Amino acid sequence: MINLNKRIQELFQHHESLLLRQNEPQCGNGIFQRYKFPVLTSAHTPLTWRYDLNTETNPFLMERIMINGVFNAGAIKLNGKYYLVARVEGADRKSFFAVAESPNGVDNFRFWNNPVTMPETDEPDVNIYDMRLTAHEDGWIYGVFCSERKDPNAHKGDLSSALATAAISRTKDLITWERLPDLKSKSQQRNVVLHPEFINGKYALYTRPQDSFIDAGSGGGIGWALIDDIEHAVITHEAILDSRHYHTVKELKNGEGPHPIKTKQGWVHLAHGVRPCAAGLRYVLYMYMTDLEDPSKLIASPGGYFMAPEGEERIGDVYNVLFSNGWIADDDGTVFIYYASSDTRMHVAVSTVDKLVDYCLNTPADGFRSTTSVRTIQALIERNKPFIPSMEEAVDSL
Repeated sequence: MINLNKRIQELFQHHESLLLRQNEPQCGNGIFQRYKFPVLTSAHTPLTWRYDLNTETNPFLMERIMINGVFNAGAIKLNGKYYLVARVEGADRKSFFAVAESPNGVDNFRFWNNPVTMPETDEPDVNIYDMRLTAHEDGWIYGVFCSERKDPNAHKGDLSSALATAAISRTKDLITWERLPDLKSKSQQRNVVLHPEFINGKYALYTRPQDSFIDAGSGGGIGWALIDDIEHAVITHEAILDSRHYHTVKELKNGEGPHPIKTKQGWVHLAHGVRPCAAGLRYVLYMYMTDLEDPSKLIASPGGYFMAPEGEERIGDVYNVLFSNGWIADDDGTVFIYYASSDTRMHVAVSTVDKLVDYCLNTPADGFRSTTSVRTIQALIERNKPFIPSMEEAVDSL
């Protein structure tokens, strides 16, 4: 006979050991350092969300509500603590938001007791996910996320066609949320991000117009739009800021990650790019910079990806995917980059503002042809010749 009370105690002990596990920085590439362990997984979710702990109603101590993954988290630092508002997906395929906090940003993340209760509009959401958090200069913390609903015009029997809209909410404490009307746009919108400052007295959005729920179609890339009223947000004009391009990491789709970081040299952006390959779609992270005074003006566009899936990051619900919609820039210049792998788990990598600016301004741009790639490498080889150590120096240093 199983001693259920002892088993419950063991469950809590094992869970607590996971939450208290120290993370370990790994060897970096000079730009960032990955950390060894994921910061959030389905196993990090509270046991009280998953188990009925009453031994009379759950005599086999079964997991009554299973969690499939924890990923695509918005991030913010408040009152000295690091917060992730994660997308938590149940075994029923429905996603919801939940807040996890950490004292140091790299480990000991612990979910709050209850998930977020997000108010709905008059048209209820079927699924909500991928929140971007922006502490705006108007004093509110905004959460912009994707609201998904079934396409009412889909053919009979078509249970896959969906409509995506950018939903807008705001809060002061990550506990109580006010739901505003969804963004109105001529196209479907996902990956919409609110700029943290007013531009010419207006709210500014990074957008991603697309013709359908899956395909970008005629959508040219990451867009830029100004809106008069965040409480009734309407896009009347949208200009493409960062374009898609053939045979690049952003050939099929691209989208803004978290809101950009303000630096003396300009605004530093993190985005995701999608390209087709034999194994399906490959999602990577890339960076770019925009002008400090005019954030709609592109000033630097490093070629290729900034970060791509490695090792076990390639494995999960949706293979070969990195996605980020949250990072935190500390006052000392440290940047915590929170990214999800394969729609399954959350990780952290650490860099600095200075490193990211250097990366953006000094990484060669994409020349869009194999020949130009070779020329770029050859130019670097020539510049390196005076600095190559001799064989004797290399051996002596071993």
